[in-house]
Amino acid sequence: MGKQQTATRGVGTKGMPRKDRERLILDAGAREFGTKGYARGSTAEVATEAGITKPMIYGYFGSKDGLYRACLDQAGPHLVAAVEAAQEGPPDITRAVRTLEAVFRALEARPYDWQLVYDPTLPPDGPLHTAAAAYRRELNRMGAVGVAEILASAQADEPLDADLATHLWYGTVSAAVAWWRHHPEQTADGMTARFERILTALGRAPRTP
Repeated sequence: MGKQQTATRGVGTKGMPRKDRERLILDAGAREFGTKGYARGSTAEVATEAGITKPMIYGYFGSKDGLYRACLDQAGPHLVAAVEAAQEGPPDITRAVRTLEAVFRALEARPYDWQLVYDPTLPPDGPLHTAAAAYRRELNRMGAVGVAEILASAQADEPLDADLATHLWYGTVSAAVAWWRHHPEQTADGMTARFERILTALGRAPRTP
C-alpha cells in the first residue's frame, strides 16, 4: 500500500548466491500469488518476475505448491507476530487501534501477505489450506481474546454480545485491509489515524432515544 515493493522483472541472477536467489523467488512468488491467488498464480510469471528459468523454481521448491507453502510460511508468522506484539497493554479501545496498526505496518511493504493467508482459491481439502487455516485460527484467536477482554473490562458479559462483537471485529479487519488494497496510496500511519478517527466518532455518536 503506501510502500509496496517494486517488481524485479528482468533482473539477472547469474552468479547470485543461492540464498539471495531464493529470496528473490519468494518475493516474486508472494507478489504473484498474493495478487492473483493460488488458482490463477503462474510459476512462469514468477520466473519472469525473478529473472530466472521456470525449472529453477522447481529445483528450489519442488512444485507450485511448494513455492506457495514457502511464501505462506513467510507471510503467516510475520502477521501473527505483529498482532501478538500489539496485545500488550490495557484491554481498552486503544487495543483495537494498536492491533489494526500492527496489521497495517506488517502489510505496508508486503500487502500481498494478507491474501496469501486468506486466499479463497486454495484447494479446500489440501495441505495448503490446512496450513493457511492454522495461521487464520491464531489470528482469529487473538482477536477473540482481545474482544473478550475489552468487553470484560466494560463489565459487558452477555455471551451473545461477545459472539457478535467478535464477528464484527473479524469483519472490520478484513474490510479495512480490502479497502486499503483499493487505496494503495495510503500509508500505514494514515490508515491507523483514519481508523482511530472513525472509531472515536462512532463512540461519540448519539444514541437513538
